[in-house]
Amino acid sequence: MVSLLLAFDLDGTLIPEGGLTVPQATRRALARLHALGVKTAIITGRDVPPNDVLDAARPTAVATNNGGRILLNGELHREARFDEADLRAVLSHGLNDARVIVFTADQVYVDIPPNTPAPHWLAHRVHAPLSEAPMGNVLKVGFYHPDIRGWRDALEQSHPHLVMTGAQPPYTEFLTVTPTGADKGAALVAVAEALNIELSNTIAFGDSDNDVAMLELAGHAVQLGQLPLLRPHADEVLDGPEALGAYLDGLAERLEQEELLSTQH
Repeated sequence: MVSLLLAFDLDGTLIPEGGLTVPQATRRALARLHALGVKTAIITGRDVPPNDVLDAARPTAVATNNGGRILLNGELHREARFDEADLRAVLSHGLNDARVIVFTADQVYVDIPPNTPAPHWLAHRVHAPLSEAPMGNVLKVGFYHPDIRGWRDALEQSHPHLVMTGAQPPYTEFLTVTPTGADKGAALVAVAEALNIELSNTIAFGDSDNDVAMLELAGHAVQLGQLPLLRPHADEVLDGPEALGAYLDGLAERLEQEELLSTQH
C-alpha cells in the first residue's frame, strides 16, 4: 500500500470550534484508517491539543502554534522562536486596550487591560503577566482588538518575513503572529519529509485562513465549512466537522478495496 499521511487542523475541522472531543463517527473512521497503516498529523494553531484528540487521532506528528513547534513520536523535531528584535517589534502595537497573549512551549503570558474581557479559554489555563515572558523563548503572539487590521498592515510593511493570520473576515478582531517558517504549510512539508512520505500522498483538512499554506501544498486539500477565501485552495468541500467521519469512512473503504485487489493479483 502507498504510504498516506492525513494532516488535520483542529477547531472547526477535526473537532467543533472550541471543542475538546472528536465526534464518535470520526473517531471510528480514524481507527479504520490506522488499521490500514495510514499515518495522521495534527497541525493546529493551538499550543496544546486536547487529550481526547490525541487519543482518537493517535498522531505520529503534532505541530502546534500554527506549525511552529513540531513533535514526532512525542520528541521535539523542530521549533521556531522569535528573535528578540522581531518580538519587540511585534509587541510595540500601540493599540489601546489590546489583549495580547504570548506563548512559549510550556507557558502562556498575557496582557489584559482592566475592564477588558479575557478570551473565554484563558479561564482554563494557568498564565502569567506578559512582563514575565522570556523574550528568547516565544513561539506565537496573539492579539485581540477591533482595529487589529491596521497593526497587521504595518507589521507586513516593516517585517514581511513574519507569518500573520487573521485580521480579515471573519477574524476581523484577532491576529496571530509567528516567526519566519512557522506556518502550517512548512509544518506539513517537514512532517512528510521526516516520515518519508511524498507530498502527493498527503491529504490536508482545514477550515480557516491559517490553513491556506497547508492546503496549497498537500496532495489533496479538503475544506471544512464554507469560508470563501479557502475555496481556491480546496479540492473538496465538506460542511463541517460533523461531515468528516463519513468522508474518512469512505476513504477507508476505498483503501480496503485497493488492499483487497492487490492481494488477489
